[in-house]
Amino acid sequence: MTKQRLLLIVFFIFYLLIIIKLFYLQVLNPSSSDTAYLKTNRIYPERGKIFDRNGEPLAVNSPTFLLYIEPKKIGDTFEFVKKIDSILQVGEASLASKIDKTKSWVAIKDGLDTDQQQKLLDLGLKGLGFEDRFKRYYPESSLAAHLLGFVGKNSQGEDLGYFGIEGFYNKDLVGLPGIIKSDRDILGRPILIGTQQKLDPENGRDLYLTIDKSAQEIVKRKLQTGLERYRAKEGCVLLVVPQTMEILALTCLPDFDVDLYHLFSEEFFKNPAISNLYEPGSTFKPFIMAAALEEKSIQPDDFYNEKGQIEIGGYTIKTWNNKYEGKISLTRIIEKSSNVGMVYVGQRLGRQKMYSYLKKYGFGEISGIDLQGEGSGRLKEEFLWYPIDFATVSFGQGIAITPIQMIRAFASLINGGKLLKPFVVKKIISQGREKYIDPKIQRQTISPRSSEIIKKMLLSAVENGEVRWTKPKGYQIAGKTGTAQIPIEGHYDPTKTVASFIGFAPVSQPKFLALVILREPQTSPWGSETAAPLFFEMAKELLVYYNIAPE
Repeated sequence: MTKQRLLLIVFFIFYLLIIIKLFYLQVLNPSSSDTAYLKTNRIYPERGKIFDRNGEPLAVNSPTFLLYIEPKKIGDTFEFVKKIDSILQVGEASLASKIDKTKSWVAIKDGLDTDQQQKLLDLGLKGLGFEDRFKRYYPESSLAAHLLGFVGKNSQGEDLGYFGIEGFYNKDLVGLPGIIKSDRDILGRPILIGTQQKLDPENGRDLYLTIDKSAQEIVKRKLQTGLERYRAKEGCVLLVVPQTMEILALTCLPDFDVDLYHLFSEEFFKNPAISNLYEPGSTFKPFIMAAALEEKSIQPDDFYNEKGQIEIGGYTIKTWNNKYEGKISLTRIIEKSSNVGMVYVGQRLGRQKMYSYLKKYGFGEISGIDLQGEGSGRLKEEFLWYPIDFATVSFGQGIAITPIQMIRAFASLINGGKLLKPFVVKKIISQGREKYIDPKIQRQTISPRSSEIIKKMLLSAVENGEVRWTKPKGYQIAGKTGTAQIPIEGHYDPTKTVASFIGFAPVSQPKFLALVILREPQTSPWGSETAAPLFFEMAKELLVYYNIAPE
């Protein structure tokens, strides 16, 4: 055989092998990720950051890394595994099982910090690689756990916001991933003269909240002290700007550790301020009084003869202390929190109008706050109400509402009658562009005239109420206490109550409105002896913090 013929046979065999390999790649196994010509990798964006209204960070990102290996570049597998495990401590057998030399890329471990990355780099091993990632970090720890929520993983192992702001604004925060495409040879190596395309990721949007970190710290610290002092089971405080319904602070206890969320059950993640129902008790009385004033069913200078307990539909209604003063003013009804007086006001208003005002105040509907997990409360259809239902609702029993519904509606009583949509995000920044969220008026509940009358009544309730509190000198502070028995198995348990106080300052131009709720306080069942003193302690610090001058 001549050299020319031998060379021709060799070329023929080589050409045949190429045809067979191409047939395998393009016909028998066209989707093989290890041998595909075009390799596409995702570039992860940075999750948007969250700041308070003053630019203080509440949720940011710390750099982490995904460790991957390229098995075909690994020489001594035994030595490779041993050295890596000395740092990762995940088990040599587990690592060895992942080294499949038929694959060009294998993920090993996510969430490595910079110290671990450097130690692995110092090993000088071939076949190691890292992808930049980010881990959610909360500089203030659990200062605002229910507000913020947390970042966990979905079923694909990708970051996903749960609850609070992280859940509600997840689509804004998560950003858009980028991609990098490159041609690879059959061994998975980049072909430098081939296709190289890169689309940079778009990082998530940054959120600036209405929340004031300092105010949040004040109310949470005071609430924790109050729970311990009054031995209450649970508690919530909401602090808002009544003219806009910006949430300045919101805290409920017990809460959870945002960094160790996986150690808590789901019941801890629900935000009681927007999802839990409670009966408001006497804090509800100003709503019925304002509606009756608005409809001119009563006049501010009217009087009521408080003679004694009354009977409605076979039920007996009496005052909280079973004491009666005879002829009293409407303002005195609010001051002494007279249940029988409020039944009279409700009767003057009328059932139909009372029900329409409950709807107008927003009870039985969601407020629309931009937090995940809001509940709507319960307001049964009007035709299902009995006479006793209208009577008890006039003094805040027999109706279940959420704290956010309560403070939203109450804000309308003192801001001139404007029912506003509560919100916690004030500004969104995307790619350098700023978008401001403006207050949104949803409807008018009462007139400015009725609003001014109610404010004066609530001021008198603090100045001339049944209990004298330690109030900051020189300030006019208004508000109303509430004590509601908790319904258990169809009846009310007098030993278990929800104690509350809702108040604002200063009265002429309210800078803040706060709702304090304590569930099942043990030292006293009354809101006047638990929630109210706690409110005034908070108010004293808030007046100083916001530099509000005495009137």
